[in-house]
Amino acid sequence: MNALDLARWQFGITTVYHFLFVPMTIGLAVLTAILQSAWVKTGKEHYLRATKFWGKLFLINFALGVATGIVQEFQFGMNWSEYSRFVGDIFGAPLAMEALIAFFLESTFLGLWIFGWNRLSKGVHLTTIWLASIGTVLSAFFILAANSWMQHPVGYVAGTYADGTKKAVLNDFLAVAFNSTVLGTFPHTIFAAFLTASLFIIGISAWQLHRGHETKVFRTSARFGLVVLLIASIGTLISGDQQARIMTSQQPMKMAAAEALYQTSSPASFSLFTVGSLDGLHEVWSIRVPGVLSFMATGSFSGTVEGINNVASSEAQQFGGAPADYIPNVPLTYWTFRIMVGLGFLALIWSIVGLYMFRRGRTPAGKWFTGLALAGIALPYLANSLGWIFTEMGRQPWIVYGLLKTQDAVSGFAGWNVLITVVVFTLLYAALAVVAVRLAIRYIKLGAEPAPAPEGEKPEAPEETRPPVFAY
Repeated sequence: MNALDLARWQFGITTVYHFLFVPMTIGLAVLTAILQSAWVKTGKEHYLRATKFWGKLFLINFALGVATGIVQEFQFGMNWSEYSRFVGDIFGAPLAMEALIAFFLESTFLGLWIFGWNRLSKGVHLTTIWLASIGTVLSAFFILAANSWMQHPVGYVAGTYADGTKKAVLNDFLAVAFNSTVLGTFPHTIFAAFLTASLFIIGISAWQLHRGHETKVFRTSARFGLVVLLIASIGTLISGDQQARIMTSQQPMKMAAAEALYQTSSPASFSLFTVGSLDGLHEVWSIRVPGVLSFMATGSFSGTVEGINNVASSEAQQFGGAPADYIPNVPLTYWTFRIMVGLGFLALIWSIVGLYMFRRGRTPAGKWFTGLALAGIALPYLANSLGWIFTEMGRQPWIVYGLLKTQDAVSGFAGWNVLITVVVFTLLYAALAVVAVRLAIRYIKLGAEPAPAPEGEKPEAPEETRPPVFAY
């Protein structure tokens, strides 16, 4: 492999790994805040115990997310120096906002929330977790604003450095911050975060109920998670549909590749299954539903959707080179898109089934339900990872669509230099994964804190057997 391939692999590995923690952090922060709000409003103890249980798991996830996110920033200057020179003036604004406003909001009020138990009033303490939650959402917005500029460059003018190197110069921050792409991507990402956190809560709660532990706490958590899952899965699918239409207008090649649509069609059929040639450049055989792709892409069953060959020829004429240079990895794009969407529908079905199982005071705790709930935890992780792979791979060969190609953005390192860091980061992240999973399992097994014993009675559990509780 050359330096370009290794740099792409390294950034792909670190980004997908980091993004395992991001949706969970966003989702668990808000859901923990909702549970604490329920406790403050009702005074019911099981809401407090649920808040503390899920809050510990949120903190573990937050810490790993911060640690893995820092590594990404170093790669911009090391492996992608030409990219950094080109986009530095644009990315400076949203990344500064993310660091100065969002991240400090998160860290400051999260610290107050951790150390404020029994020190701050209930109302003030509740405010700290809500502000920390808002910080996580704002962080996502500013990062997505930066990424959306790569998908759809706006609010800039062309410029050059003193040595003649090209760069993009920011001239309209609001255009970058409220890019039409981010307005589609942001709600989709936030709904996906709630979907991720809710499936995690459902899975762990089902396991605890199967063990017969703290039925009140975990039955409440499971029902809460299922309601959130229903709302989040519907929101994810609707926002994903809107995002697909934005993508079709801005990056027609990505939509064409996602559907293995080689020739422009009006109306365009939706591919249920397509077999392509080995080089991914031609369709061999497919099963299609007429008109559905037109509706997905344009909102009309008779709309026109451009095909791979047509878009590739157009871009080759505009930017030079051969049409094949502008075609992404079609099999990868096709299947990542399909599996991602399929998992979204599966989550919706699971929410309906789960709510039905919990109807009228029932508490399902059989092995099959527990097994499905635990397996469900993996669904959003897979869907989120495939979504990012689809987003980035479907844009190739562009790193900034229409302005900068990936091959022109990499640093001038020799391949072996990059290979060393690929190996080191992969091993480091593997070690962090072991630590994170073992730590999470430890706290999950310990369960919720025992309910305080009535005055004069012996506590449910000796103090030394109670779970480590950070600063609670």
